[in-house]
Amino acid sequence: MAPARLTPSQTVGPFFGPALVRAELEQMVEAETRGARITIAGRIFDGDGAAVPDAMVEVWQANAEGRYDHPEDRQEKLLDPHFHGFGRFGADRDGRFRIVTIKPGAVPGPRMTLQAPHLNLSIFARGLLNRVVTRIYFPGEPLNRTDPALNAVPADRRATLIATRDPSGAGDSYLFDIFLQGDRETVFFDI
Repeated sequence: MAPARLTPSQTVGPFFGPALVRAELEQMVEAETRGARITIAGRIFDGDGAAVPDAMVEVWQANAEGRYDHPEDRQEKLLDPHFHGFGRFGADRDGRFRIVTIKPGAVPGPRMTLQAPHLNLSIFARGLLNRVVTRIYFPGEPLNRTDPALNAVPADRRATLIATRDPSGAGDSYLFDIFLQGDRETVFFDI
């Protein structure tokens, strides 16, 4: 009789695209949404530098005024009834994703400091038992120099959190690749 073997552990999925990505969640802006429209395009890579074809990216962000559409955000800034700050995007077979949204305003941080405009991202992918969480900041923002979360990251790793302008894009287009592991690993936050 052969010795008993343990069943190898497995991650769930890939089921993100068919089960969780829906067209209405990929539409973060409407014609009436206030604020400057931006596009962020990127790819998701694994530790070997291969594209992750079935990942999912969730976005949570403030509106153009710097207020979240959430009951706990009680700032006296305007809410935009045409912007809820949440989106869900699937990666294609080449690991590409594309976010069309508005540029967020600055939001309050710890001890009444202002956080630089940013998008909060959760990434779900095969091989991950839990989501990973990161942020996208924008180049040239004066508040980047004092943002508490960005400045908690070692200086040599901050670039993994800052989008770059898309030289081929029209208007406000940005590029932001996500590396799940390896030499170019994106900084992820333990939340």
